[in-house]
Amino acid sequence: MLEIEVIEGDITEVACDAIVNAANNHLWMGAGVAGAVKRKGGAEIESEAIAKGPIPVGEAVATGAGRLHARYVIHAAAMGQDLRTDAAKIQSATRAALRAAEMLGVKTIAFPALGTGVGGFSTSECARLMLEVVRAHQGTALTKVLFVLFDQRAFEQFRHAAEASAK
Repeated sequence: MLEIEVIEGDITEVACDAIVNAANNHLWMGAGVAGAVKRKGGAEIESEAIAKGPIPVGEAVATGAGRLHARYVIHAAAMGQDLRTDAAKIQSATRAALRAAEMLGVKTIAFPALGTGVGGFSTSECARLMLEVVRAHQGTALTKVLFVLFDQRAFEQFRHAAEASAK
């Protein structure tokens, strides 16, 4: 049974097998989650990611995690160069990150809210969409999915969505 947990905190501080980076399809790491991952994990994460890109919006690639407390960073491209996203892109990027985790054989993965920062997507709608995709995901080595939200408002919206989707 896949365990889902919603926590408030800094995704770069979470100890798990893989963390997901809210990426653009060219995989450069500027602000938000990507900037935090690059600052704490090291520029080599971005260099490795860029060497694997660009990728289609909605896809994901994995890199090493540098100095982070994870083994991998999965870069889920929920937006393109225009830095805009929508429900289909968020769902597709979430599925792609889960497939990448499956290919890596990871047991624990931590997601941020994809597309809600510079992408401008609604956090509550993002929570509903991402939780729907995670709950539908089956047949993997994954045992635990964490949603790690940096601010209290986003945490509350994801917690509420997780409670509602568990019923």
